Amino acid sequence: MMSQPSQQDKAKPLLTASVHDVRYFASLLRGIGFSNRASMRFTAGSGITVTVEEARTLLATSYIYADHFDEWAFDVDNPQAAPSQLSAPDIDRHATSFEIPLNTLLECLNIFGTANMSSSSSTNSKHKHWRRADDASDDERGDDGRRSNANRIDQHFGGNEKRTSMRLTYAGTGHPLTLVLAEDSSGPTTTCEISTFDSEPNLELPFDAEQTALKIIFKSSFWLRDALAELDPSCEKITLIANPVANVQSAQRGVPAKPLFRIQGTGAFGSTEMDYPNDREVLETFECSRSVSFSYRFAHISRTLRALQNSTKTSLRLEQEGLLSLQFLVPVPRPRGGMSDLSSSFDVFPWTMMSLSKANVCLAGVTGVCSELSGFLSAKGGKAL
Repeated sequence: MMSQPSQQDKAKPLLTASVHDVRYFASLLRGIGFSNRASMRFTAGSGITVTVEEARTLLATSYIYADHFDEWAFDVDNPQAAPSQLSAPDIDRHATSFEIPLNTLLECLNIFGTANMSSSSSTNSKHKHWRRADDASDDERGDDGRRSNANRIDQHFGGNEKRTSMRLTYAGTGHPLTLVLAEDSSGPTTTCEISTFDSEPNLELPFDAEQTALKIIFKSSFWLRDALAELDPSCEKITLIANPVANVQSAQRGVPAKPLFRIQGTGAFGSTEMDYPNDREVLETFECSRSVSFSYRFAHISRTLRALQNSTKTSLRLEQEGLLSLQFLVPVPRPRGGMSDLSSSFDVFPWTMMSLSKANVCLAGVTGVCSELSGFLSAKGGKAL
């Protein structure tokens, strides 16, 4: 008789990842937390991708790369890596995806109240380096310079700074996402199991780099965040206007000069305009192939403010059809020294494309109603219109 696999074998993790400070991880997720339904994707060599959308016109994605974690192990030989391999032999065994309630995940990460970026317990904490597993302080070494028999979990935390450590495991399709959280080595440990759901297709907004009409890179804090903060909350739409440098410089006397780059907010109480000069201190990169002017709902742009707040640089790109792509870079320390960049991206349909999309939906609805009415009249012996 064939032996049945044990429960432990059944639940062998497909992914195991750990990080000893969840603040940066939570900050990236909080930046796109305007929708509770989130698609999470684990990729063996890349890391975690979390995607949310709103009204089929706004797509936000956070990228947490594998080198941000102290431990990252994706078992491609695990049967759960390809649960549908009998029906789909070409399925990608190096990635898995599911849906998760994002608000629940954020609440779990902050269960000890130390998952916020401002939760540093000391002013000097920013000067401390993350400790490797084999590092030890002088107090932890014996007289002969060798490491004493300290609890191994102390290596994972390092120092007395209050922060939340996380170990994340996922056993595959149908299993919950399991988080083991602790504030320090001697404190309590909390295990959270979050239900996962089958992933549904997200809105696809492929940005065609070859059709890029505008590309700008500037500092987030001074030149974008403060500018958006100046806009009235009652603002309905934001218009982005840009012109090639040659067109701006060739302005004739008596004719108003075209703006190099302008952000214009329009609402019920008037409009606000902010012009950016051709200065490398302001616009680190400015590439504009032709004059562009596209409008967007302010409600959608305001969704980016939380991600913008924690970023240092912003990349703004406009496609020739008006698709807006915003990418925010957040520098974080690597577990073994050095710095790396995590990022969040937002893709937004322009105002005109949203109107066309709504018109198509309405047209499809009217067509469906007319079709049903025609069938009903025919069945009753009446005459369809």
